[in-house]
Amino acid sequence: MSESETEDIESERTGEHAAKRTGQIEECQRCGRKQGLVGKYDINLCRQCFREIARDMGFKKYR
Repeated sequence: MSESETEDIESERTGEHAAKRTGQIEECQRCGRKQGLVGKYDINLCRQCFREIARDMGFKKYR
């Protein structure tokens, strides 16, 4: 097996391959969570952090 194939297998096992392919960051910029990320408009926060600071960022709730 070549070195590049070994690196591909290792990156798939650790989940790095998907992040490289999609360009998505791996964790929330505020708290470090790795799931539930809001990436739209390059916010890059988890959904919990986004809810806490959305009004300060200028978002409004219409309901």
